[in-house]
Amino acid sequence: MIKKLVLPFFIVALLFACSSDSSDSDDGNQDQFNRQAMLVNWADNIIIPAYQDFSLQLDEMVTDKNEFLAAPNQNTLTDLRTSWLDAYTKWQYVEMFNIGKAEQINYAFQMNIYPTNVSDIQNNISSGSYDLTNVNNNDAVGFPAVDYMIYGIAADDSAILEAYTSSVDANANLQYLSDLINQMQSLTDIVINDWTTTYRDEFVASSGNSATSSTNKLANDFLFYYEKGLRANKIGIPAGVFSTTPLSDKVEGFYNKEVSKILALTALDAVQDFFNGKHYANNQTSESFKSYLDFLNTISQGENLATLINNQFNEARVKIQVLDDSFSQQVQTDNTKMTEAYDALQTAVVLLKVDMIQAMNISVDFVDADGD
Repeated sequence: MIKKLVLPFFIVALLFACSSDSSDSDDGNQDQFNRQAMLVNWADNIIIPAYQDFSLQLDEMVTDKNEFLAAPNQNTLTDLRTSWLDAYTKWQYVEMFNIGKAEQINYAFQMNIYPTNVSDIQNNISSGSYDLTNVNNNDAVGFPAVDYMIYGIAADDSAILEAYTSSVDANANLQYLSDLINQMQSLTDIVINDWTTTYRDEFVASSGNSATSSTNKLANDFLFYYEKGLRANKIGIPAGVFSTTPLSDKVEGFYNKEVSKILALTALDAVQDFFNGKHYANNQTSESFKSYLDFLNTISQGENLATLINNQFNEARVKIQVLDDSFSQQVQTDNTKMTEAYDALQTAVVLLKVDMIQAMNISVDFVDADGD
């Protein structure tokens, strides 16, 4: 009788051990931090409100675009430019959330690949036949493409208005501008609808510590955006950190010429707010990466890790604040200040990507193509 009981007990014990050790298990995390409370804060107080506010600003841009199409003049052009910048600024608060439907439809690639490809834009306009959702048009759509259409399509405002009124391509130019902005609104509606119908509950329910759990996936998205979207794309690439010389044309808002710093500072604010769990619509904070690190009592270099990270964000902000409004101009006049801003941002990469991630027992799921 004893021998008959031993084998089944051994099998059950073995299966339990294998199940407990599985890296794909989503049944909880070992440190007992309330990850689900953090996911609720992220979804309900940060991500969804940020997307909704962004969508409202896109609606304003659509309205201003329609008024410009009906009567292309200096006033309607100015209004469109204002709503473009307002929406572009709001975009900085949602670009890092490349998860759920946003990941599935390549949302970020459709909204903010820069520099935009002028040849592709002009070919699309000339042909009158294009699929803006095609991956080959990722660099001919979104905010950078609109930047070109309202600031760079001609040499000055008078010539820009002619491109939409008396030019032989006027109707085609108007149509392409309209299609660009309508597509941005349509894609955003898809993402918001997903969050507010089904994905929010799926996101919050996935509170474990597997590679596919919400915390682990969004932590990786956050890291990738900070390292690539903010540090490299906005600062490092224009400064020539990854090339032999500075690349003054590879900046955000290149044709506007006055907003690179505004967008970079806003992006840094968005990153720091998310790290601290700050609600999008107010100054309240709830569970976050910061509170997670505090819960773990994580110490690095003899100091509280969350404090070190916030201090480094603040140091990077100081370095960015002294830059020219146009990063294109900055790299041509005093590129040292750009590389100093990059270095300040880079210092936080180690704190986030090594110290923070290790403390939370999360694996990095991407390889930094920059080699650092």
